[in-house]
Formats: sequence, C-alpha cells, structure tokens
Amino acid sequence: MAMNDQNMYRFSESPIWELQRAYYEEQGISAWQNNEVPEYITSNPVIATSYAEIIFGFLQDRAQLGSLSEPVTIVELGAGSGRLAFHVLKELCAMRDYAGMTLPAFRYVMTDLALKNLAYWQQHPSLRPFVEQGILDFAPFDAVQDTELNLTESGISVRNGDLQQPLLVIANYFFDSIPQELLYVDNKRVYDCMVSLRFTDEVAGGSAAEMLESATVEYEYRLSEEYEQKSYAYSNVIAQYTQKLEDSHILFPVIGLQCLERLNHLSREGFVLLTADKGDHRLESWEYCEPPQLIHHGSFSLTANYHALSEVWEQKGALCLFTQHPYHHLNIGCMLMLTHPAGYGNTRLAYRRFIERYGPDDFITMKEWLDGYLEQLEVPQFLAFWRLCGYDAQFFLQFASQLTELLPMCEEGVYSDLRLGIYQMWEGYYPMKEQHEMALECAALLYQMEMYQDASVFFEKTEEAYHQNPDVLYDRAICYYEVGDVDAARRYAELTRNFAPEHEGALALLVLID
Repeated sequence: MAMNDQNMYRFSESPIWELQRAYYEEQGISAWQNNEVPEYITSNPVIATSYAEIIFGFLQDRAQLGSLSEPVTIVELGAGSGRLAFHVLKELCAMRDYAGMTLPAFRYVMTDLALKNLAYWQQHPSLRPFVEQGILDFAPFDAVQDTELNLTESGISVRNGDLQQPLLVIANYFFDSIPQELLYVDNKRVYDCMVSLRFTDEVAGGSAAEMLESATVEYEYRLSEEYEQKSYAYSNVIAQYTQKLEDSHILFPVIGLQCLERLNHLSREGFVLLTADKGDHRLESWEYCEPPQLIHHGSFSLTANYHALSEVWEQKGALCLFTQHPYHHLNIGCMLMLTHPAGYGNTRLAYRRFIERYGPDDFITMKEWLDGYLEQLEVPQFLAFWRLCGYDAQFFLQFASQLTELLPMCEEGVYSDLRLGIYQMWEGYYPMKEQHEMALECAALLYQMEMYQDASVFFEKTEEAYHQNPDVLYDRAICYYEVGDVDAARRYAELTRNFAPEHEGALALLVLID
C-alpha cells in the first residue's frame, strides 16, 4: 500500500524539495559524518589544491589590474562539512606566503542553509585559526531567495553593489541539489513535466530521509507556452532545445540561474564561478534523455544542467571553461563573468594546468581503480600516490595496515619519507569525529619505525578513549624511556600496571627503571 499525493506540481515546486531542506536541517553535520551524503569526491586535497591554484591565479590577475585595496570575497555555496574550505584555505595561504607577491587580500565565506552546520564550523578547531586571522567567515544562505550575505563573525552585511572586487563563487554538488524545472521537448514544443508523489505507508510521519527514500514519482505532461515567449528570461536557450532536441527531458536550472544573478548583484565587477558536479555542458548530452531518477544518499540529487548555465551567462558576456574531454565523475567548470574575461590569463592558465590537463576528475578515476589493487602496492608506489593526492588522510588509512606489514622490509630512507608524510598529512587533517583513530595510526607507525620522540607527539594527540588502554599506555612508556624521560616512562608503566596488573612488559620496564 502507498500514500498517493494526488496533487500535481511543477517539478521545482514539488514537496521533494521541502523534504530535501528538512533532511539537511534534521541531520546537520551528521549527514557527512555518517557518509550518507557523498563528500570525499568534492572535498579532497586534490580538488582543493586545484581550486586554490585557480583562485591564486585570479588574485594575480587582479593585482596586475591594480585592484589591491579591497579584499576578494570567496563564497562557498552549501559548504557542508567544511572540509573543502579548510583544504582550500590551507593551500591558498601556503601559496601566498611562499610566493611573496603583492596580492589583494581575501576572505572566504562558508555558507549553508542549515544553521546546525554554521554552528559546527564556528567551533571546529581546524577552522578557528583562519577565523582568528580574519580570512574566514560564515553566513546562512538560502539559494532560493536570499539577496545578501550576513557574516556571523565580523558582523558585516554584503548587499547589492557593496563589493569592489569580483565575487568568487565555489559551488560543488550544489546545482544538482536545489530546485529545478523539468521540461520535455518534442516536435519543437515545450512541456512542463508535472509531478505527483507516492510514499509507502510505513514512512507516514517519518523523518525526511525516510520519506525521500520511499518516494516514487509519476509525471504528467502539460504544454507550456510560457517558455516559448520571447519575454521569457531564458528564451534563447529554450529555443536551442526546441530546435535541436527531440523526445528529451531537460532539467532546467531556473533557481540556479536566479541565484547566480542575485550573487552577481553583490559586486560591481561581476563574478567567477568554480563548480563541480555530475552534469554536462554539451547540448547533445541532453538529447533523448529519459525522466530523471532520484539518486538517493540520505538526501537526493539530480543532474546539473551546465549547458543552460553556460549558455545564459555567455550571452551576457561570460567566458565559460569546461574540459574538452568527457568527464567520468565530476564535470568541473570555471565561469568568468567579468569585464574582458580573456584578459585573466593567470586564472585561465591555472584552469588549463589543474583541470584540463590533469584534474580532480582524473584523480578520482585513478583512485577508484587503485583502490582495487592496494594489496599489490609496495611502499614506494604508496608514497608516490600519497604525495600526488596531497598526503590525503583517507588514502593513508586505507593502506595503514599494509604499511605495518611492509615496514620491516623497507630501507631506512623510506622511514624519513614516511615521517615527513605523516606530519604533512596531520597538518592537513580535518577531523570529523574520528581524530583519535588517525592520531593512533600515526603514533603506531612511528613507534614501529622506532621514532619514539615523534610517536610520543602523536600518542599525546589521541583521544581520551585510549588513555586507559594498557597497550597504548605501555607503548607511551617505552617511547619516554627510549628518549631518556625516565619519570614519564615510570608514570606510564605504572598506569599500564594499574589497568593490567599482569602486563609483563610494564612490570619488566618498572624493574629496569628502578
């Protein structure tokens, strides 16, 4: 049996969007902590470094234009867990400090609809240093209606025309998750795909996630002359669809386009958009498309229509960059809605180097393949790929147990390489409920390499849960003994004995010390 919502809705006004909003408000940050919502693909160090390179190129271009007095505002839409912002800021600050160039200042603004997420970011220890430096702020933002940014930390409000520099917008997995229209084109006519919803009886009164999981949609087609009128804001793009496509369902990003228009009004100088999503910018990719299937991952997502986004803004003078080759997982675009966009050579070169030539989509494609062959990797190959992915914590954790087995066969030179990588990884580590696991993995590996001083550093970072574990306490005692801190060694050996009175190692160490 199922509950049937007899009402027919325009796709953008369907109750699924209210459920989507409710899901994120209910879950808050746990949507990402529980791995319900995909996160890694759009927030790993590789994509963050690519974005940082493009942003750095943009800062160089603005400096060359003499625009140094005002900071550049970077707005991330739907910043989710905050991991991408952390990686981008870390790399961007490192590049700025290393280059020693005269560049405009910048401030990064993380936005989201769910206030729970803002509260999480505000207390996150990895983000606080950037807030204290004055380069990170937060703002609630509803893509459907908001026209300004009210920054929580500085108290600044950014309204129409306030910005002297172009606004730089980051939107990953964003345009596929906000309301869209669903059109059907056939015989040179445009139809609205009206939708009704069915839910199973079991989820009546359930959570938004349960409702979304059980939802099935039914479509009804209604001829819509609105889209065919010359007065319709996006009639030129609709005309391309009616003239060139047959029997095609098209997700049309009216809300996404309106959101960009509202953001564009914040600056007197236009905007730059960096965006990654599943969705194509080629017209032919929309031909003969079937009605969309809701892709569930706690919430749901559809496909982003980058063709419509780029066509509309190119008609307004934007330069839109997408890769010439097809994407596999993520289509990454850079839109420059600027005066003389072709003059932004550093920005465009960075896109060419870090997206077009070899980019985050290629990295994910390679990593997915490599994940199936981890047991065949030797340590030098692990180290090479680990460097390639920016000393990524997830890749390290995948390989940690194998590293433990391979270490006895390694030359000592490998040890210093691993030690360096561990510190680099930790510096770029963004904990989300699992910090103790990472610290312990690092400590155990350094202990195995007999780097006792370094192991002590990471043992001290482990969470309280491990401070009563006799094996961990004993390893800490050994570390202190090996570096000559006898008092600390005795203290931890005694703690070990308190929790495990028969612990032979601790008893032997106490005899040795005394």
